[in-house]
Amino acid sequence: MRSPLCIGICDVSDTLTLALSQLLAEGFYVVKLFQGTGDLLNFLGQGQQHLDCLIVEHSPDLPQLGERLRSHSILLPTIIVGISIEKPSDSPKPPQTTPDETTNLCLQDAGTVWYHTAEVQTSPTQLSQIRSLIDQAISQFLQLSLTSDSQKGNGELACELTTQAFVMTQQQRLAAKLKERLGYLGVYYKRNPENFFRYLSQGQRQELLDQLKMEYRQIVLTYFSRDSSLNQQIDHFVDLAFFSDISVSKVVEIHMELMDEFAKQLKLEGRSEEILLDYRLTLIDVIAHLGEMYRRSIPRES
Repeated sequence: MRSPLCIGICDVSDTLTLALSQLLAEGFYVVKLFQGTGDLLNFLGQGQQHLDCLIVEHSPDLPQLGERLRSHSILLPTIIVGISIEKPSDSPKPPQTTPDETTNLCLQDAGTVWYHTAEVQTSPTQLSQIRSLIDQAISQFLQLSLTSDSQKGNGELACELTTQAFVMTQQQRLAAKLKERLGYLGVYYKRNPENFFRYLSQGQRQELLDQLKMEYRQIVLTYFSRDSSLNQQIDHFVDLAFFSDISVSKVVEIHMELMDEFAKQLKLEGRSEEILLDYRLTLIDVIAHLGEMYRRSIPRES
């Protein structure tokens, strides 16, 4: 059975919400309605919740919505529906505008990037094509490749790498879902060499290593628990390592340093260090995920 596409509708008018809900009522779609960015972030923050495409309406608050999502390192396939430009009643009517010209008036600042470069902008007159627009938004998102500014500080670079890891996870998930639905393999993911560990400055390397160590520590601490977010934690760690071109040996080094730290603590508490041997499974699991990521990055022969 094919998995439905989950479509999020956030901060749109009642009229547009009704129209979209009716257009997406039939077919393999699940529609989620969100009242504001906070509601949307709460949904996505539950860990196991995903959106395959986000539909928003052009408004003065749109840049703030995009900024809040980016500040949480969240990028999604997105459709922005324009709103009609109201003209004052005493303004002269435009001379015999054609349908195409009227459609152009439906998008304010058409062509402006509000969220990310893979977004799709459309007008209310094109809502009947919403299913094709959803496919277009997802397709463009699968081709999205983020770049980083090497002049930015360490904290900003770490934030960008986190965003790239999120996008990578989204692209993999969507490609797998589209393969299931449409029977094709999706795309191969491009990495920016400027973000590779070996090309970073000393300060940026340390910033990245600190983040990797922090995330790996959390994986180890929850590995044998019933934490439902464990797989997501591993995926995020592996995506971050993949985008940074971190070697398996560096992951092993991070693991051994953490085990040495735990061994010292256990020794101070007078407890046996043998329990740490069980965490070899954690290392094997993470390396297997990272190896699979690198394997998938190699284009298959046609």
